[in-house]
Amino acid sequence: MSHLFTRRQLAALILSLGSSLLLPAHAAGLKGAPAPFDKGGVKAALVGYISGGDFFRAFDSGAQKQAKALGIDLRTFPGKEDAALQREQIQQAINLGVKAIIIDHGQPEALKDVVQKALDAGIKVVAFDVNLNNPKVIQVEQSDKELAGAVLAQAIKDNGKAFKAGYVYVPGFAPLDRRDAVWRELKAANPGIVEKARWGTVAAPVPTSVAAQATPALRANPDITVVFAPWDEFARGTKLAAKELGISKKLRIYSADVSTADIREIREPDSPWVATAATNPAVVGAATVRAAALAVAGQPVPQQIAIKPVLITRSDLDKYNIKTVEELSARLPAFGRSDAALAPWIPVAH
Repeated sequence: MSHLFTRRQLAALILSLGSSLLLPAHAAGLKGAPAPFDKGGVKAALVGYISGGDFFRAFDSGAQKQAKALGIDLRTFPGKEDAALQREQIQQAINLGVKAIIIDHGQPEALKDVVQKALDAGIKVVAFDVNLNNPKVIQVEQSDKELAGAVLAQAIKDNGKAFKAGYVYVPGFAPLDRRDAVWRELKAANPGIVEKARWGTVAAPVPTSVAAQATPALRANPDITVVFAPWDEFARGTKLAAKELGISKKLRIYSADVSTADIREIREPDSPWVATAATNPAVVGAATVRAAALAVAGQPVPQQIAIKPVLITRSDLDKYNIKTVEELSARLPAFGRSDAALAPWIPVAH
């Protein structure tokens, strides 16, 4: 894999560095916190792979709020779906002398060696939804088995154990691969569920790119009545295709993840998007920062951390007139918080 920057990659890096340098440094420290948080000024980096979509924006927001509460100078590097750029950004974070690096998604084979460089330099590494197969890396994930299981159970409740399905999937991404395992188990246990077509891409903008694939697939398979789209950007793209084809009323889409924009789309009249299972991405982002802080402080932290999801149906959203993620958190407390990576000295961001 090339380590050379294209001009576009270099410009993106300079932009991300420039914006991150505007973040305030926190030098006061936390009273009663272990070193180095008692002195403040702890530097950390958040290196993403997918920069688009509401989930990732909320994840970053939650991470930044928790970092601020801990007095961490968190520098953010958006990866722009570019594995080479993400590698370079991790190296940049190492060069900046950060105490911890949080990696948000990515391609494992492209990252393992540069992550090892970070570990060798004494930097703590937390990986969210990318399996780096390294016992020194703290792995944070949504409980994808529970997530997929919950929404697929709802699909069977709504449609029975026999239906023609479409499936949106891109292999090589840890959360999608874990959700795919549940989908395969469901089909094996229910021979009446027939996957008629499969599509999927992470090319930005994802909804538009997925819609371009879903449209011919759904047109060629008019008997598809259920689509499992285990990422909200996949669901949004499939919904666009269904609207274009005029089949929204006969299709039901089941997804994963949620945002305020998703809630609005699910509650639209005649929307085919009927259910999703999700964790609060801001809560997950905050948990990754807390895990990194515990590791930097030399305190116990599990090597595997799973954030439990909740099932969200259109009927629930309508029943409680929920319009935003904030209202969802208020109505479903399990969605609005996580007990992961807590300690008495860590202030929880709100």
